[in-house]
Amino acid sequence: MQEKVLDKPREKAPERTAAARADAVTGALPRVTWNDSEMKTSYANVCNVTSTREEVTLLFGTHQNWHSAQVEVSVRLSERIILNPYAAKRLARLLTAVVAEYEKRLGPLGMDVPEGSVH
Repeated sequence: MQEKVLDKPREKAPERTAAARADAVTGALPRVTWNDSEMKTSYANVCNVTSTREEVTLLFGTHQNWHSAQVEVSVRLSERIILNPYAAKRLARLLTAVVAEYEKRLGPLGMDVPEGSVH
């Protein structure tokens, strides 16, 4: 005995507004709505970055030593953020622009840790 398959009427795709159609044609970026209802806030004074071909991992934490003469520094890691390389590049551009604007308004930031250091 063969089962009979009933054809269901196809659901019609939702109509796009004229503005949405125009944006699609002109290549305008979609409007982003930020939902912060589940956002957490953390403080970090230390950041480290590692990467593979597929992802960039940001580690955030706070150092627990407050005396500069200490030989070893303890860092309590609190957050790990994993990005794909495209999101990491966008983040790098955003951070570069934000720091440049900060230094333009408030003066250059002195870096007391050598570039490329693990600190």
